[in-house]
Amino acid sequence: MARIGFYIRPDRPEADALAERASAWLLAAGHEAFTALAPDGTASVDGADLLVSLGGDGTLLRAVDSAMATSVPVMGVNLGHLGYLTEVEPSGLEEALQRFLDGQFEVEERMTLAVAVHGPDGAMIADVCALNEATVEKTVPGHTVRVAASIDDLPFVTYAADGLLLSTPTGSTAYNLSARGPLLSPRLRAIVLTPVSPHMLFDRPLVLDPRQRVHLEVLGPRPAVLVVDGITMCTLEPGSTVDCREGDRPARLVTFGSRDFHAILRAKFHLADR
Repeated sequence: MARIGFYIRPDRPEADALAERASAWLLAAGHEAFTALAPDGTASVDGADLLVSLGGDGTLLRAVDSAMATSVPVMGVNLGHLGYLTEVEPSGLEEALQRFLDGQFEVEERMTLAVAVHGPDGAMIADVCALNEATVEKTVPGHTVRVAASIDDLPFVTYAADGLLLSTPTGSTAYNLSARGPLLSPRLRAIVLTPVSPHMLFDRPLVLDPRQRVHLEVLGPRPAVLVVDGITMCTLEPGSTVDCREGDRPARLVTFGSRDFHAILRAKFHLADR
């Protein structure tokens, strides 16, 4: 008997209906189904063999965050728009579940980022993990944020920009793409450092070795805000620091055969042959 959890995007009736349908199918086959996300926003995947995300890429990011500590694999069902990360369409959910139960699947491990935040006094503010990106952004419209970047404890450059983002290869198709950063195959291990609307001559993104450590310090006179995988984590007063490195645990995504990354790009962006 398998124990399958459902991470359901809140306020989406179609997600609730799909979870009820799939749960009934699992129960009829002698398996256990449960809702992983509680109304208060907490999530539990204890004892689960699989966590099914019902929503878009954002919902899958939240599901992965909940499952990472226990290495439970996550299967994404696309109820969103772009769906770079989600593997399954709603009409094929039961078939996908059957293939999982039959062992006809693979688990693709994706690199993550460990993000540690300290205040001006050196006290720890946050210690989180990102699958897509961590972004230091401005808080005052019409003004830039100033961020001093160091790589492996060596000063690199001070950025004046709307923001500065650090992304994984998986996150290269998210905010990094909008900021005109490079697209990386999700199979790579690398850290991408991309300035957002930089107000300086040096405006190029950097692709770094995953073993390198990136240290960011917010300089005055204005504060910044830290956003991790689309969630605002905290305000960064001048003197606050953000340290990023490769995460200790990868995200584990269920796939059914190899996904053609370039074919997905062609489809999402409606790229035509020349």
